[in-house]
Amino acid sequence: MTRLTVRHRTTYRYRAPTAFGPHRLMLRPKESRTLRLHAHDLTISPAATVNWAHDVTGNAVATASFAEPADTLVIDSAATLTLDVEKWPVFDIAASAATYPFLLSEDEMADLGALRLQAYLDSTGRLREWAQGFVAGPRTDTLSLLKDISDGVAAQIAYEEREDEAAQTPVETLARGRGSCRDFAVLFVDAVRSLGFGARIVSGYLYDPDLDAIGSAGAGSTHAWAEVYVPGAGWIMFDPTNRSVGGFNLIPVAVARHIRQVMPISGSFLGDPAAFEAMEVSVSVAPAPA
Repeated sequence: MTRLTVRHRTTYRYRAPTAFGPHRLMLRPKESRTLRLHAHDLTISPAATVNWAHDVTGNAVATASFAEPADTLVIDSAATLTLDVEKWPVFDIAASAATYPFLLSEDEMADLGALRLQAYLDSTGRLREWAQGFVAGPRTDTLSLLKDISDGVAAQIAYEEREDEAAQTPVETLARGRGSCRDFAVLFVDAVRSLGFGARIVSGYLYDPDLDAIGSAGAGSTHAWAEVYVPGAGWIMFDPTNRSVGGFNLIPVAVARHIRQVMPISGSFLGDPAAFEAMEVSVSVAPAPA
Protein backbone atom coordinates (compact mmCIF):
# COMPACT_ATOMS: atom_id res chain seq x y z
CA MET A 1 0.00 0.00 0.00
CA THR A 2 1.16 3.52 -0.80
CA ARG A 3 -0.13 6.54 1.10
CA LEU A 4 0.04 9.73 -0.99
CA THR A 5 -0.85 13.39 -1.01
CA VAL A 6 -1.98 14.96 -4.28
CA ARG A 7 -1.97 18.74 -4.72
CA HIS A 8 -3.41 20.29 -7.88
CA ARG A 9 -3.42 24.08 -8.04
CA THR A 10 -4.68 26.06 -11.06
CA THR A 11 -4.38 29.84 -11.30
CA TYR A 12 -6.05 32.04 -13.94
CA ARG A 13 -4.91 35.65 -14.30
CA TYR A 14 -6.84 38.48 -15.99
CA ARG A 15 -5.90 42.03 -16.90
CA ALA A 16 -8.88 43.49 -15.02
CA PRO A 17 -11.49 42.25 -12.54
CA THR A 18 -13.66 39.75 -14.39
CA ALA A 19 -16.98 38.07 -13.68
CA PHE A 20 -16.97 34.26 -13.83
CA GLY A 21 -19.57 31.81 -15.03
CA PRO A 22 -20.05 28.45 -13.28
CA HIS A 23 -16.98 26.21 -13.28
CA ARG A 24 -17.21 22.40 -13.48
CA LEU A 25 -14.49 20.70 -11.45
CA MET A 26 -13.40 17.04 -11.60
CA LEU A 27 -10.61 16.94 -9.03
CA ARG A 28 -11.69 14.48 -6.33
CA PRO A 29 -9.91 11.10 -6.64
CA LYS A 30 -12.30 8.27 -7.44
CA GLU A 31 -12.71 5.91 -4.49
CA SER A 32 -12.69 2.18 -5.18
CA ARG A 33 -11.53 -1.16 -3.80
CA THR A 34 -7.93 -0.16 -4.59
CA LEU A 35 -8.08 3.56 -3.74
CA ARG A 36 -9.08 4.75 -0.29
CA LEU A 37 -9.61 8.50 -0.01
CA HIS A 38 -8.84 9.81 3.46
CA ALA A 39 -9.41 13.52 2.87
CA HIS A 40 -10.11 15.96 0.08
CA ASP A 41 -10.12 19.74 0.44
CA LEU A 42 -11.12 22.19 -2.28
CA THR A 43 -10.15 25.84 -1.80
CA ILE A 44 -11.30 28.50 -4.27
CA SER A 45 -10.50 32.22 -4.47
CA PRO A 46 -12.51 34.38 -4.94
CA ALA A 47 -15.08 32.75 -2.70
CA ALA A 48 -17.50 30.44 -4.48
CA THR A 49 -20.56 28.40 -3.67
CA VAL A 50 -19.73 24.76 -4.37
CA ASN A 51 -22.32 22.08 -5.08
CA TRP A 52 -21.35 18.42 -5.42
CA ALA A 53 -23.05 15.74 -7.52
CA HIS A 54 -22.26 12.45 -9.23
CA ASP A 55 -22.48 12.28 -13.01
CA VAL A 56 -23.87 9.38 -15.05
CA THR A 57 -20.71 7.31 -14.59
CA GLY A 58 -20.38 8.00 -10.85
CA ASN A 59 -17.66 10.65 -11.01
CA ALA A 60 -17.69 13.28 -8.27
CA VAL A 61 -18.33 16.65 -9.93
CA ALA A 62 -18.22 20.02 -8.17
CA THR A 63 -19.90 23.10 -9.63
CA ALA A 64 -18.45 26.39 -8.38
CA SER A 65 -20.60 29.54 -8.70
CA PHE A 66 -19.12 33.01 -8.16
CA ALA A 67 -20.74 36.21 -6.90
CA GLU A 68 -17.82 38.65 -7.11
CA PRO A 69 -15.47 39.55 -9.98
CA ALA A 70 -11.70 39.22 -9.56
CA ASP A 71 -8.52 39.55 -11.59
CA THR A 72 -7.21 36.20 -10.30
CA LEU A 73 -8.99 32.87 -9.95
CA VAL A 74 -7.29 30.12 -7.90
CA ILE A 75 -8.63 26.56 -7.63
CA ASP A 76 -6.63 24.46 -5.18
CA SER A 77 -7.36 20.75 -4.66
CA ALA A 78 -5.58 18.70 -1.97
CA ALA A 79 -6.18 14.99 -1.35
CA THR A 80 -4.72 12.32 0.91
CA LEU A 81 -5.24 8.73 -0.18
CA THR A 82 -3.99 5.17 -0.03
CA LEU A 83 -3.32 3.29 -3.26
CA ASP A 84 -3.31 -0.51 -2.99
CA VAL A 85 -2.51 -2.01 -6.41
CA GLU A 86 -0.06 -4.80 -7.25
CA LYS A 87 2.71 -3.82 -9.66
CA TRP A 88 2.26 -7.09 -11.55
CA PRO A 89 -1.43 -7.99 -11.09
CA VAL A 90 -2.98 -11.28 -12.21
CA PHE A 91 -6.31 -10.89 -14.01
CA ASP A 92 -8.93 -13.60 -13.49
CA ILE A 93 -10.39 -13.50 -16.99
CA ALA A 94 -13.42 -15.71 -17.56
CA ALA A 95 -12.67 -18.86 -19.56
CA SER A 96 -15.25 -17.77 -22.14
CA ALA A 97 -13.28 -14.55 -22.78
CA ALA A 98 -9.72 -15.89 -22.56
CA THR A 99 -9.34 -15.84 -26.34
CA TYR A 100 -10.48 -13.27 -28.88
CA PRO A 101 -13.02 -13.03 -30.38
CA PHE A 102 -15.50 -13.86 -27.62
CA LEU A 103 -19.16 -13.22 -26.94
CA LEU A 104 -20.43 -10.80 -24.32
CA SER A 105 -23.62 -11.58 -22.46
CA GLU A 106 -26.78 -9.69 -23.42
CA ASP A 107 -26.58 -7.71 -20.18
CA GLU A 108 -22.93 -6.80 -20.78
CA MET A 109 -23.66 -5.68 -24.33
CA ALA A 110 -26.59 -3.55 -23.20
CA ASP A 111 -24.76 -2.00 -20.25
CA LEU A 112 -21.57 -1.26 -22.19
CA GLY A 113 -23.63 0.35 -24.95
CA ALA A 114 -21.82 3.41 -26.34
CA LEU A 115 -18.56 2.33 -24.69
CA ARG A 116 -18.22 -0.19 -27.55
CA LEU A 117 -18.71 2.47 -30.26
CA GLN A 118 -15.81 4.43 -31.72
CA ALA A 119 -15.93 8.07 -30.62
CA TYR A 120 -14.31 9.43 -33.78
CA LEU A 121 -15.06 9.05 -37.47
CA ASP A 122 -12.98 6.39 -39.24
CA SER A 123 -14.52 6.66 -42.69
CA THR A 124 -11.64 4.93 -44.52
CA GLY A 125 -11.29 2.18 -41.92
CA ARG A 126 -7.66 3.08 -41.28
CA LEU A 127 -7.91 2.75 -37.49
CA ARG A 128 -9.76 -0.56 -37.62
CA GLU A 129 -7.22 -1.92 -40.10
CA TRP A 130 -4.40 -0.79 -37.80
CA ALA A 131 -6.03 -2.47 -34.78
CA GLN A 132 -6.81 -5.62 -36.75
CA GLY A 133 -3.11 -5.96 -37.51
CA PHE A 134 -2.51 -6.97 -33.88
CA VAL A 135 -4.90 -9.92 -34.05
CA ALA A 136 -2.64 -12.95 -34.38
CA GLY A 137 -5.28 -15.37 -35.66
CA PRO A 138 -8.79 -16.75 -35.17
CA ARG A 139 -8.04 -17.63 -31.51
CA THR A 140 -5.86 -14.85 -30.09
CA ASP A 141 -5.13 -14.57 -26.37
CA THR A 142 -7.31 -11.67 -25.20
CA LEU A 143 -4.96 -10.09 -22.66
CA SER A 144 -1.97 -10.44 -25.00
CA LEU A 145 -3.95 -8.73 -27.76
CA LEU A 146 -4.79 -5.76 -25.55
CA LYS A 147 -1.20 -5.50 -24.32
CA ASP A 148 0.09 -5.64 -27.89
CA ILE A 149 -2.21 -2.80 -28.97
CA SER A 150 -1.14 -0.70 -25.97
CA ASP A 151 2.52 -1.40 -26.69
CA GLY A 152 1.90 -0.69 -30.37
CA VAL A 153 0.66 2.80 -29.58
CA ALA A 154 3.84 3.58 -27.64
CA ALA A 155 6.07 1.97 -30.27
CA GLN A 156 4.58 3.78 -33.25
CA ILE A 157 3.63 7.16 -31.74
CA ALA A 158 6.25 9.54 -30.36
CA TYR A 159 5.30 11.32 -27.15
CA GLU A 160 5.03 15.11 -27.18
CA GLU A 161 3.66 17.68 -24.77
CA ARG A 162 0.83 19.73 -26.23
CA GLU A 163 -0.76 22.80 -24.70
CA ASP A 164 -4.03 22.31 -26.62
CA GLU A 165 -6.78 20.93 -24.38
CA ALA A 166 -8.52 19.09 -27.21
CA ALA A 167 -7.24 15.63 -28.10
CA GLN A 168 -6.29 14.65 -31.63
CA THR A 169 -8.50 12.18 -33.44
CA PRO A 170 -7.07 8.64 -33.62
CA VAL A 171 -6.60 8.91 -37.38
CA GLU A 172 -4.78 12.22 -36.94
CA THR A 173 -2.48 10.68 -34.32
CA LEU A 174 -1.66 7.77 -36.63
CA ALA A 175 -0.96 10.20 -39.48
CA ARG A 176 1.22 12.55 -37.41
CA GLY A 177 3.00 9.81 -35.51
CA ARG A 178 3.10 12.10 -32.46
CA GLY A 179 0.80 12.85 -29.54
CA SER A 180 0.30 13.55 -25.86
CA CYS A 181 -0.94 11.10 -23.21
CA ARG A 182 -4.51 12.19 -24.08
CA ASP A 183 -3.89 11.28 -27.72
CA PHE A 184 -2.36 7.92 -26.76
CA ALA A 185 -5.39 7.07 -24.62
CA VAL A 186 -7.91 8.16 -27.26
CA LEU A 187 -6.12 6.15 -29.96
CA PHE A 188 -5.98 3.03 -27.79
CA VAL A 189 -9.63 3.27 -26.71
CA ASP A 190 -11.01 3.69 -30.23
CA ALA A 191 -8.69 0.95 -31.54
CA VAL A 192 -9.98 -1.66 -29.08
CA ARG A 193 -13.55 -0.47 -29.58
CA SER A 194 -13.15 -1.11 -33.30
CA LEU A 195 -12.54 -4.76 -32.34
CA GLY A 196 -15.71 -4.93 -30.23
CA PHE A 197 -14.33 -4.25 -26.74
CA GLY A 198 -15.98 -1.91 -24.26
CA ALA A 199 -13.49 0.78 -23.24
CA ARG A 200 -13.44 4.15 -21.52
CA ILE A 201 -11.11 7.11 -20.97
CA VAL A 202 -9.65 7.77 -17.51
CA SER A 203 -8.16 11.02 -16.24
CA GLY A 204 -6.23 11.47 -13.04
CA TYR A 205 -2.66 11.60 -11.78
CA LEU A 206 0.55 9.71 -12.48
CA TYR A 207 2.80 8.95 -9.51
CA ASP A 208 6.42 8.72 -10.66
CA PRO A 209 8.82 8.59 -7.69
CA ASP A 210 11.63 7.17 -9.86
CA LEU A 211 11.26 10.01 -12.39
CA ASP A 212 11.35 7.61 -15.32
CA ALA A 213 7.75 7.62 -16.59
CA ILE A 214 6.78 9.26 -19.86
CA GLY A 215 4.42 12.19 -19.50
CA SER A 216 5.49 12.98 -15.96
CA ALA A 217 6.71 16.30 -14.65
CA GLY A 218 8.61 15.55 -11.47
CA ALA A 219 7.22 12.87 -9.16
CA GLY A 220 3.64 13.50 -10.25
CA SER A 221 1.47 15.05 -12.93
CA THR A 222 -1.97 14.97 -14.51
CA HIS A 223 -2.36 12.03 -16.86
CA ALA A 224 -4.80 10.19 -19.12
CA TRP A 225 -5.09 6.45 -19.75
CA ALA A 226 -7.74 3.81 -20.51
CA GLU A 227 -9.79 0.96 -19.09
CA VAL A 228 -11.04 -2.05 -21.05
CA TYR A 229 -13.82 -4.36 -19.88
CA VAL A 230 -13.01 -8.07 -19.99
CA PRO A 231 -15.48 -10.59 -18.51
CA GLY A 232 -14.27 -12.08 -15.24
CA ALA A 233 -11.51 -9.52 -14.70
CA GLY A 234 -13.79 -6.50 -15.11
CA TRP A 235 -12.18 -3.15 -15.95
CA ILE A 236 -8.44 -3.45 -16.64
CA MET A 237 -6.29 -0.31 -16.71
CA PHE A 238 -3.94 0.25 -19.66
CA ASP A 239 -1.52 3.17 -19.84
CA PRO A 240 -0.32 3.13 -23.46
CA THR A 241 1.96 6.10 -22.84
CA ASN A 242 4.10 3.97 -20.50
CA ARG A 243 3.20 0.48 -21.78
CA SER A 244 1.87 -0.46 -18.34
CA VAL A 245 -1.08 -2.61 -17.29
CA GLY A 246 -2.91 -2.57 -13.96
CA GLY A 247 -2.42 1.01 -12.80
CA PHE A 248 -0.09 0.51 -9.82
CA ASN A 249 1.06 4.16 -10.14
CA LEU A 250 -2.18 5.70 -11.45
CA ILE A 251 -4.66 7.71 -9.38
CA PRO A 252 -8.04 7.86 -11.17
CA VAL A 253 -10.25 10.92 -10.83
CA ALA A 254 -12.86 10.41 -13.57
CA VAL A 255 -13.91 7.88 -16.20
CA ALA A 256 -16.01 8.60 -19.27
CA ARG A 257 -16.90 7.62 -22.81
CA HIS A 258 -15.13 10.63 -24.36
CA ILE A 259 -11.99 12.56 -23.42
CA ARG A 260 -13.89 15.88 -23.36
CA GLN A 261 -16.03 14.57 -20.47
CA VAL A 262 -13.11 14.26 -18.04
CA MET A 263 -11.55 17.72 -18.16
CA PRO A 264 -10.33 18.63 -14.64
CA ILE A 265 -11.62 22.21 -14.90
CA SER A 266 -14.01 23.78 -17.38
CA GLY A 267 -15.77 27.11 -17.12
CA SER A 268 -16.11 30.59 -18.54
CA PHE A 269 -15.64 34.26 -17.81
CA LEU A 270 -17.68 37.23 -19.00
CA GLY A 271 -16.26 40.05 -21.05
CA ASP A 272 -13.52 40.71 -23.56
CA PRO A 273 -11.55 37.54 -24.43
CA ALA A 274 -8.42 39.69 -24.45
CA ALA A 275 -8.83 40.14 -20.69
CA PHE A 276 -7.37 36.67 -20.14
CA GLU A 277 -3.66 36.95 -19.36
CA ALA A 278 -2.27 33.58 -18.26
CA MET A 279 -2.93 30.18 -16.70
CA GLU A 280 -0.57 28.39 -14.34
CA VAL A 281 -0.93 24.75 -13.24
CA SER A 282 1.12 22.98 -10.59
CA VAL A 283 0.67 19.34 -9.61
CA SER A 284 2.52 17.36 -6.96
CA VAL A 285 2.12 13.73 -5.90
CA ALA A 286 4.22 12.75 -2.89
CA PRO A 287 4.32 10.22 -0.04
CA ALA A 288 2.08 11.23 2.85
CA PRO A 289 2.97 10.94 6.54
CA ALA A 290 1.63 7.74 8.11
